[in-house]
Amino acid sequence: MSKKTSYYLGIILTIIIGTILYIYLCCSVCCGKDGCENKKTETESVVMPDIKEVTKNAFYISDADGDFNIKFNDNFNFTTSDFAILEPVSENVENGVSKLKTYLLDNPLKTVDITGFYKSDEANNSAYPNLGLARANAVKNYLILHDVSSKQIDTYGALNDAITPNDSNTLFGPVKFGIQTIDASNTAALEAACDALRANPLVLHFQTGQASINLTPEQRQKIADMSHCVDKLGVKLQVVGHTDNTGNAANNVILGKKRADFAKGYLVKNGILENTIVTSSKGPHAPIADNATEAGRAENRRTEITIN
Repeated sequence: MSKKTSYYLGIILTIIIGTILYIYLCCSVCCGKDGCENKKTETESVVMPDIKEVTKNAFYISDADGDFNIKFNDNFNFTTSDFAILEPVSENVENGVSKLKTYLLDNPLKTVDITGFYKSDEANNSAYPNLGLARANAVKNYLILHDVSSKQIDTYGALNDAITPNDSNTLFGPVKFGIQTIDASNTAALEAACDALRANPLVLHFQTGQASINLTPEQRQKIADMSHCVDKLGVKLQVVGHTDNTGNAANNVILGKKRADFAKGYLVKNGILENTIVTSSKGPHAPIADNATEAGRAENRRTEITIN
């Protein structure tokens, strides 16, 4: 082998050895002890975020024991954490409600069940136990305003984390419907529940000018029960304002009425129809505690809500 050939072979071997050492040393430092193949595997195994498909529930009502069956791709829509129906309601839904009204008129022993859905991460700013029930009541009021009898409507709420809004936080059709036959045996239970509300009315303590009312779970349930009694028995909500005996009695009667009207506005905002609510004031004339103490006066400054 000539000296020149040995020289070139030496260069080639140097390049090969240098490349091997570079790959080994660089990968050990840059990629960790498992080498560059591990880094490549890690890069390839990156999981892309799970993009959920927007839920779009159809407006579907069927009577398993009758011949009523309608289905439209449109439905009642809501914004997340809200219970007001988004306007406008589609023409298909309007036509469906008209057909439902006719069917219920022809079948007075039938009722329509409305179940509103809500997600666990939504804020419940309604007066009802959950946002699903508030949505169902909003749809109920829409039906009532389109001449469906409230006595043929039942409302429910249900948790459903499977519903997915769009990028604008719109929930498409978070409600479902069903048709049932009225069970006459439920009437006695309903009347008993309404009698319990008469005996134990909802009592609110707040100041005129308050922007909102914070309700306990028990108070929310009372409002839901009262709404049910109004719908089924045709009774009205009675909202009575009370004050302590501080100041002029005539002015306190006016103040009590303002408090009652504020509570009425809150109920109307939460979907209870205005014409089902009657307000009045007893001012300082019906105390429930001793006006000689501040604690007693605070108890007397109240608004009571019950049914007639």
